Amino acid sequence: MKNFIWVWVFCCYVVILSAEQHQVRAVKLTHPIEVDGKLTEAMWNTTPTVSQFIQREPNQGEPASEKTEVWIAYDDDALYVAARLHDSHPDSIIALLSRRDNLNNADWFGVFLDPYYDKRTGNYFVVGPAGSVGDGVLYNDDWDSDDWDGVWEAKTAIDEFGWTVEMRIPFSQLRFHDRLQQVWGINFRRDIGRKNEQDYLVYTPRMESGFVSRFYPLIGIEGIKPSNAVEVLPFATTKAEYTHPAPGNPFNNGSRYTPDLGADIRYGISSNLILNATVNPDFGQVEVDPAVVNLSDVESFFSEKRPFFVEGANIFTNYGQGGGRNYWNFNFPYTTPFYSRRIGRSPHGNDTLSSTDFIDAPFATRILGAGKVTGKVGNGWNVGTIHAVTAREYADYKIGTTRNEAEIEPLTYYGVGRVQKDFHEGRQGVGILATHTQRLFSDNALRNGLNSTGSFFGIDGWTFLDSSKTWVVTGYGNFSHVAGSTSRMIQLQRNSQHYFQRPDASHVQVDSNATSMTGYAGRLYLIKQKGNFFFNSSFGFIDPKYEVNDLGFLSRADVVNMHVGGGYNWSEPDGIFRRKELGGGFGQSFDYEGNLIHRVLVQFGYVQLMNYYALNWNFAVNPTESVNNRRTRGGPLTINKTGYEYNLFLSSDYSKSIVAEATLNSYFSENTKYSSYNVWIQFRPASNITFSVGPQFDDERQELMYIGSYDEPAATVTYGRQYVFARLDYKSVAANIRLNWTFTPTLSLQLYLQPLISSGAYSQFKELSRPKSDDYLVYGRNGSTILYDATTHQYVVDADGAGISSPKSFDNPDFNFKSLRGNAVLRWEYLPGSVLYFVWTQNRNDIESDGELRINRSLDRLMSAKADNIFLMKLSYYLNM
Repeated sequence: MKNFIWVWVFCCYVVILSAEQHQVRAVKLTHPIEVDGKLTEAMWNTTPTVSQFIQREPNQGEPASEKTEVWIAYDDDALYVAARLHDSHPDSIIALLSRRDNLNNADWFGVFLDPYYDKRTGNYFVVGPAGSVGDGVLYNDDWDSDDWDGVWEAKTAIDEFGWTVEMRIPFSQLRFHDRLQQVWGINFRRDIGRKNEQDYLVYTPRMESGFVSRFYPLIGIEGIKPSNAVEVLPFATTKAEYTHPAPGNPFNNGSRYTPDLGADIRYGISSNLILNATVNPDFGQVEVDPAVVNLSDVESFFSEKRPFFVEGANIFTNYGQGGGRNYWNFNFPYTTPFYSRRIGRSPHGNDTLSSTDFIDAPFATRILGAGKVTGKVGNGWNVGTIHAVTAREYADYKIGTTRNEAEIEPLTYYGVGRVQKDFHEGRQGVGILATHTQRLFSDNALRNGLNSTGSFFGIDGWTFLDSSKTWVVTGYGNFSHVAGSTSRMIQLQRNSQHYFQRPDASHVQVDSNATSMTGYAGRLYLIKQKGNFFFNSSFGFIDPKYEVNDLGFLSRADVVNMHVGGGYNWSEPDGIFRRKELGGGFGQSFDYEGNLIHRVLVQFGYVQLMNYYALNWNFAVNPTESVNNRRTRGGPLTINKTGYEYNLFLSSDYSKSIVAEATLNSYFSENTKYSSYNVWIQFRPASNITFSVGPQFDDERQELMYIGSYDEPAATVTYGRQYVFARLDYKSVAANIRLNWTFTPTLSLQLYLQPLISSGAYSQFKELSRPKSDDYLVYGRNGSTILYDATTHQYVVDADGAGISSPKSFDNPDFNFKSLRGNAVLRWEYLPGSVLYFVWTQNRNDIESDGELRINRSLDRLMSAKADNIFLMKLSYYLNM
């Protein structure tokens, strides 16, 4: 009996000791800390709070190769983190001086916090040996985003033992519960660049999920209060534009000067809610969008770069992606219910004034004001809402001697609301997302071209099927509703997302009396995301009447899609490979009439060598013919022939001063031959300079490029219209060139340049002979004719020569487009949170009706083309009141 008692006491001791070892304690400061990177204060000479780091890479589960010691302390206003990062070879520390949030492939140290201790969300703060910093948010347990920039301090020092760091993180930058005793989640990470080593306090094993949920409890913080301070960032801008308007332009003499004022505001509504607002925002410091040549019927998608909309956006952008970690697409149309670039977009009415002699119109719609509230309410509900109002915009134009003004964008309200909650430590979750767009018109021309209102409502959620979070079911269900005039609804039903006018479609038709349209969409996933074997499957659908492009993005509707796939990961080194992956899958899509529109078999793989070089590949085959319900752009069905594609991606060791990537993408079928070659090289000539260049060459032959459709009563087989196509030989040469030069952690220069030369030569003009076929009549054969008038640059085609079919004419579609876009941004954070920007943006382009790609000639014309230059200065000042 006595022995049993001693065994029981010993077991209790081990359990208590283990629990204590899995906690991190913060100590209340009794003396102030000078944040200078030197661990001279008495607090940092006590026993370290944390010193047992474990490798995740390269040798998972083994002790860190270099010792790391961490101390945690706090006062009434801030959390303090200090670390001694020992290094046996201090001269080999990769101490890069880089712009904010660009610390990859170097040495760095970071602290990860979960102040709500909800085991799903948080913030991180990282710093490198040279003093460069990065920060961001954690969400969905496994994901992170560097879009958030906090106001905090960090200093470092390098010595003969390694390097040291001190961080001061104000509580005003964190959201946490208003409680006497705080319990947060905490984790640390250290990267040793030359070894490709990642060390953690607690790591996520390979082939498993969950990062934030593994954090150790941070205890010991008492008596602090969430900040309700108001942070104001007023700013002033001045912009000078030097352009080259057409001679005689009465609105623009080539130079404009525009001063402006605005402000960003951050206010802690409560301990759990924060308000961000912006008044008359200016985003002139963001990088320009790349030039694109889009010959398809799908709108180009550009990522959001404006700070107000990217900071804290994860609560909106993670819709439909809770619980799961890997979401395969398999040709499911890209759609998102919230696409923030709709707010402040280019005015819609600009296109309607293209026939004027001169026009003076704004490039973007002015955002009068916007507000965003994020945080938690109730029993752990994550909430977020955005409200924005954009101005009514006008354009001045001149036709002949007459000058007029036209409304080109109505006064518009945009609203987004999101709530989400997880249960049982993230094993289940549910959320709601809703959006609304309301336009107030004063011009009927715009009323007939835009929806009056657009609304979206969606529910998403997930549930793990087992306690180990190996299998998860996740998905969403969406509803959309838009309303407008009958003219607008006819236009909407006929646009490229819907094509209700298809003459051989029995499941859709244009309703000329409609004043609204309601649709639905959804997708359900079953995913195995833990362990060496992985599995991924989904079933999704988009109703033909689904429409979210007022505040979302939808490439196309009328799709039912499914896929199933899986594979195996080898995550442990074997002497040749560090890791390997092999997998495959099957996917197919139908329209709502049951037509097969896509079928694919895929095999993919990945290997990483012991020297960190890696190869990704993807082979796919379309084994059967399918129908194409978009090629005729609202006309009858055609046939997609069988085809195959392969994609290869090779990368080098990212820890080296020279890094390279190479990509090859190719697709081949009877009607399409496409290859794209891309190389990317990054070079670090010094610890504070990074230069990269990424040239790309595209070569495509498309036998069935759409030209247009024309009324023809004699074309009874194709429903009274002729659908004209041509062979397109398309070639493009482009490059993305970047230079990042960091002078100090708070002063940097960023340069971006994108030259683009593309050409398209059209030949073998033809028309569709029969619906749902691959039969085409090539003009000039079988009694048909084709003539080209070099004076008017027009083709005249006739399907039956002297027969009953009438001739059709169209312009020569050959093109040669050249573009050079770039900008330079000098950023100086002269005080914490206060920034001065100098920005220079240049744009020049040239276009010819010449389908031949001639690099030297095109470069000569591009460099001699007149350039538009914009110079911007923006000064902001951070106030914490």
